[in-house]
Amino acid sequence: MQLIRGLHNLKKHSGSVVTIGNFDGVHVGHKKIISRLVETAKALNLPSVLISFAPTPQCFFGREQATLSNFKEKHQLLSRLGVDKHLLIYFNQSFSELEAKDFIQQVLLDKLNMKHCLIGDDFRFGRGRQGDLKLLQSLSSTNDFSVENTQSVLCNDCRASSSEIRTLLTQGDLGDAAQMLGREFSINGKIIHGQKKGRTIGFPTINIPIKRKISPVLGVFATTVEIDGVVYQGVCNIGNRPTVNGTKILLEVFLFDFDRDVYGLEAKVIFKHKIRDEEKFDNFEALKQQIELDTQQAKAYFKI
Repeated sequence: MQLIRGLHNLKKHSGSVVTIGNFDGVHVGHKKIISRLVETAKALNLPSVLISFAPTPQCFFGREQATLSNFKEKHQLLSRLGVDKHLLIYFNQSFSELEAKDFIQQVLLDKLNMKHCLIGDDFRFGRGRQGDLKLLQSLSSTNDFSVENTQSVLCNDCRASSSEIRTLLTQGDLGDAAQMLGREFSINGKIIHGQKKGRTIGFPTINIPIKRKISPVLGVFATTVEIDGVVYQGVCNIGNRPTVNGTKILLEVFLFDFDRDVYGLEAKVIFKHKIRDEEKFDNFEALKQQIELDTQQAKAYFKI
């Protein structure tokens, strides 16, 4: 899949099939849209183009929210679904002021020469969120393109959406979140040196920085961690570590029966079961006692 970073790198196309959205988490609803995108593009013998934004419009306008996937994770997930091109539009002040009709004309028609568009009836775009499915439909006949309304996917009688998955993860409902995602929720990152305070109480951890302002999961979890193709079991804390007056969100994992130097390696942490919310303890001894209990619960979950 070709990544086109920014409109300034977008060259004129002879034709394309397009879908637009944030695609946070690339969940089962997104996969249905993308499957239809790829299928239609192949039938028309045209490249499939997926358009996403960085930052998201919500983030740009100050409505910060947790993200289910960072850009690298999202791009990797999309690349497995057969999309030909991923156009990443940098959402800045100038782009936010672009009228919906101008976006259609300048980007979708003049540059991408769009022949077919897949879009949900709740998707909005352009200045003041003026653009929608109806606007595209009204312009389609005079501009030689067709529009397809993408239908929602239901999971347990609930519409699959990134916002619903965030809610489920916040509530610790990892099972229903996994159904909507089409996989278990995970976080990838490079293992870094921490303050090494865990080893002073008998619980050395691997530390992974969270490259997002708000995490969709917080607390203590039973997890599996994949490093260099090997899967380990453990218990993790994700939060700002109030006992040591932490300020940044950090993911710390205590792995069972583990003794390796893994600094600098990539790790994939899969969240299996929530044990409790994060707490602040009066001292390290109280923290140590709680971690021992957390470890027992995690091992009971894994039946070890």
